[in-house]
Amino acid sequence: MIGIKSIASYVPVEGVDNYAQGAKFAKDQEFILGKIGSTFLPRKDAGQETSDLCVEAVKALFAANPSLVPESIDALIVVTQNGDEEGLPHTAAIVQDKLGLPTHVAAFDISLGCSGYVYGLYAMKGFMEAAGLKNGLLITADPYSKIVDPEDRNTTMLFGDAATVTWMGEGAHWQLGKAKFGTDGGGAAHLKVSDGVFFMNGRQVFNFALLKVPAHLHELLGESQLAPADIDLFCIHQGSAAIVDAVARRFEDDPDKFVKDMVETGNTVSSSIPLLLEKHVLGSQHKRVALSGFGVGLSWGSAIIERKD
Repeated sequence: MIGIKSIASYVPVEGVDNYAQGAKFAKDQEFILGKIGSTFLPRKDAGQETSDLCVEAVKALFAANPSLVPESIDALIVVTQNGDEEGLPHTAAIVQDKLGLPTHVAAFDISLGCSGYVYGLYAMKGFMEAAGLKNGLLITADPYSKIVDPEDRNTTMLFGDAATVTWMGEGAHWQLGKAKFGTDGGGAAHLKVSDGVFFMNGRQVFNFALLKVPAHLHELLGESQLAPADIDLFCIHQGSAAIVDAVARRFEDDPDKFVKDMVETGNTVSSSIPLLLEKHVLGSQHKRVALSGFGVGLSWGSAIIERKD
């Protein structure tokens, strides 16, 4: 069975002081910490492309896992909606070349935002098992600094740049359990890019998350014949501190199990959940963890992963 073997990440060292941004928009410390949840937003430098962020994350993975070598990679998926240049060719092909991966590798992109990691896990698992592949790299990299208007107070204080890579293969300690997905294209206008600039209707996105995510998690647990007490942690997309807190309160059952960790990363889009897994789950003694990503589309995906010793 294909599962999660390891996760590595790359978060740029340079970035933006959110207190300074807050001062520009007359937002105080209470707002920045309580509503936004981030005091620092990492930013790629001007010379870095999306593929470069991906490469740095994979290099960190190889360094942490000496048994994994480029020649052993069979599949490569990049989850991004802000790929290199104009998005053609696909970023995964560029990453394959920059890393010197073998040409027999299957490489493609998934165009999804904040729900993309959950979708990507199951796309990779199904693809690998159907094709009999052994080692896959699921990469997330969606640098919103490429599309956010620094003068837009609704978005510029939220997003940070980062990349993660999840090594998926056989003999993994973390296995994928049941998952549920959904799409409502009727809400597409709430999160979109026009003329190269990102627009977000924050109130509509907040309401969507509050109404959809707790109910979706309850449905997933019910169909899995599990109770909230059976889940050790809930790792949901870190859209903002306000969204994570509101979803946790609406879920009602033990809101302290909802991880909130974005002070120095911000909303890293599809990278937010794997960043949580890398820091709070892999290497821990947790047995069962619930994931939920939600955003652009509108789209959402929730899943349960379990540790098998």
